[in-house]
Parts: sequence; C-alpha cells; structure tokens
Amino acid sequence: MSLYIYQKAQTNSALPPTPQHSITPPPPTPPPPKPAQPPRSLLSLLPLGTSITGLVLILSVAWPIVYYEILGNQTSPPTTSTGLLNPLADSSSLAAFAAAPKIVGSLDYTHASNWFPSSPPTTQVVRPTGPNTYTLSIPKLNIENAQVIIGSDDLSKSLIHYTETALPGQFGSPVIFGHSILPQFYNPKNYMSIFSTLPTLEKDDQIIVEYDGITYTYSVTEKQEVMPEDLWVLEQRYDSKKIKLITCVPPGLKTKRLVVTAELQSL
Repeated sequence: MSLYIYQKAQTNSALPPTPQHSITPPPPTPPPPKPAQPPRSLLSLLPLGTSITGLVLILSVAWPIVYYEILGNQTSPPTTSTGLLNPLADSSSLAAFAAAPKIVGSLDYTHASNWFPSSPPTTQVVRPTGPNTYTLSIPKLNIENAQVIIGSDDLSKSLIHYTETALPGQFGSPVIFGHSILPQFYNPKNYMSIFSTLPTLEKDDQIIVEYDGITYTYSVTEKQEVMPEDLWVLEQRYDSKKIKLITCVPPGLKTKRLVVTAELQSL
C-alpha cells in the first residue's frame, strides 16, 4: 500500500505543471488631446491690441481735420465784395430769394445748389449757345481732363461750372464746384473725392482748362475760407481773367467753403 502511494506520488511529480491561462486587459484609452492654448502673454495683449486698433481708426478720421485747422490752414482772410460787379440776380430778387422759407436739416452736398443755399437756383439761368462742357487738369493733384459741366447740379458725375459766371478765357472768374471727402480716400478719377486735396494747392501751382479747342493755363494766387452765406465769392470782376475752385472744408465736414483763386497766364 505504501509502495503504491509512493509510486503515484512519483508519477504526479513527473507530470509537467498545468499551464495557467490569464487574460491580459487592453491598455487604457488615452484621453483626447487638449486644444492648443495661446500663450498667456498673447491673451494679455489682446485688449491692448484692440484699443490700439480703435485709436488708429479714430485718429485716421480726426487727424485730417486737426491738421487742416491747426497746421495746414494757410488761407487768406475773407474780403468784402466792395467794387465788384454782380452778374447774378438783381439785389431785390436776391434779397427776396434769401428771405424765402428754407428747409432746415440734412442737405445733399452732391448737389451744387446746396453749397450756397442763399444763391438763386441755377436752373432758372439760360446760357448763350456754345459748348456746355470742358475739361480741367491740376498736375499737382494728379487730376487730368476732369469733365466740367456748365449749369449742372450733380457733383457725383462731374465738376460743376456755376452758371452766370464767366467762361474760361473771358474777363471775370469761372466758378467751379467739386466734391471732397477725407483725403485718405482721395481718388482723382472719382468725382466724389476729386477736390479732397484741393487745400494742398500753393501759390503758382497750375490749373489747366481746355475749352472750345483752346487751352488756358491759370496760376494759383490765393486761398480763402468763406461761410455758405458768403455769396460774394460768386461775383465777378471784369478787370482780370481768373478762375475759382470751390469745395467743402474741413476735410469730411461741410461747415465752410474753400475758395482757390488762380489767374490766367499768357496764352
């Protein structure tokens, strides 16, 4: 019996151990990557950058006005109309028109008739027969062959020659209106901005007009600022041949009128 137990024990010890089968768990799923965060230093600069951008935009609008009023305004003081001949309406008609009721409020300054509200309507005037358009060039401002229409009213389509003022080359002063906006948007080929840099003209700068096949060269003599009610700028002197260019100032505003006067040079 003991021999049997001994042999069974020997047999069991000779058998290889039963392998232990274990299941390896899968590796844990890594968490999704976090979106990249900008450095904290950049986030702290964001409010400053926004403030600087806003300040630049404000200065881009305000600086042309400040510069014009303080540094760039070298216009001559206004003069009176003493001794001038007035080819507009007679004094009684002009006074009656000025006393007539007017609409107070926002005006459309793309219409030349709104620039001097007290002046007689241009549509009542009939000019002599002849060309009703001509061209104007100002080399310093890169204005080349801009169209001037006599007696028109739409400044978005052309420069306007105010009726009842002299024609180019005649004794007197052709008066030409041109629209303006902030000078940073100046485009000499766009009639909405064509006179935006007119305040930069200086003495002896040239203004060239071609009318009815003849070229007239004018030389700038002075600049003046007037108010919209100063109708004397439309009046004429017949002892000289000049030209007057008019636009609204300060840049981007409509409170005053800039008058650039130039005298005809020898043909």
